[in-house]
Amino acid sequence: MNPLVVLLVLFLTVPLVEIYFLIKVGGWIGAAPTVFMVVFTAVLGALLLRHQGFSTLQRLQLSMARGELPAVEMLEGVVLVISGALLLTPGFFTDALGFLGLIPPLRQSLIRAWIARQLGGGPPPGAGPAGGQPKGPVTLEGEYTREKDK
Repeated sequence: MNPLVVLLVLFLTVPLVEIYFLIKVGGWIGAAPTVFMVVFTAVLGALLLRHQGFSTLQRLQLSMARGELPAVEMLEGVVLVISGALLLTPGFFTDALGFLGLIPPLRQSLIRAWIARQLGGGPPPGAGPAGGQPKGPVTLEGEYTREKDK
């Protein structure tokens, strides 16, 4: 599907869903508690985001110190930035999506599944025996010919 169409649909539907939930919750508990809940979830989300960001940064530094590629940790950083933007957006729907991005096991499993899909459906890194990472150099065998040698 065209990414512009997806963005257009998101920019139209997400605000409508947010307005719907704000009106429904405001009708149940009142306007002032609804506004308080929206502000509270933004503050709570910012605090949790800060904690998750620092722990992800620490894991990234540890994996780099071990000489490993910190691909999962880098993608976790991207998910955390998106989650932070969702948490700072006023509304309950975006807050729920933002809080889902702050759950480490869920975030890591989604990232590993996305990496596996990008690599052609193979197992995610670290899923094989003994961590799945080959020890030592990897040799690729093959033949080649130069075009001008033909």
